[in-house]
Amino acid sequence: MLSKKMEDALIEHINKEMHSGYLYMSMSAHSTSIGLKGFATWFMVQYHEEMFHAMKIYEYIASRGGKVILAEIESPPESYESPLNMFEKTLAHEQLMTSNINQLMELSIAEKDHATQIFLQWFVSEQVEEEENDNDIIARLKLIGNDSNGLFMVDKELGSRTVVVATDFSKGVTAAA
Repeated sequence: MLSKKMEDALIEHINKEMHSGYLYMSMSAHSTSIGLKGFATWFMVQYHEEMFHAMKIYEYIASRGGKVILAEIESPPESYESPLNMFEKTLAHEQLMTSNINQLMELSIAEKDHATQIFLQWFVSEQVEEEENDNDIIARLKLIGNDSNGLFMVDKELGSRTVVVATDFSKGVTAAA
């Protein structure tokens, strides 16, 4: 059974994961509106990953006897200065999410909640991957600068990204995997 403090913190993190999805959907919409469909695809795949993260936590809380109560999701920005700016904001956001996961891990340690520590380890590893991906894309975007041919090459590459997480949660995350 989860402590009330741990349950509340995990529920708060569900909201943060859903906000992340909302943020990436906004970036996808903006990318589509400026003709960068590959960027739009990359961000929509990221949206699906964030929803998967939220559902993993949702199901974990339920499996430990908790009750999820959802909160309002903050609206994301509608537009962005440039593709580089979107990825700089993405990296900053993922760094914030890493900090949030680390705080959850610290709480689980303080609460001596070993099961939650094990559960959160997946998220710790996931955040390392998220930040590395963002840094790689930022480096490429900085390298090409204002070269439109380079931008279209990156757009094509980002467009090849596919969803690798479950997207139908009607029977649960584990059943969908």
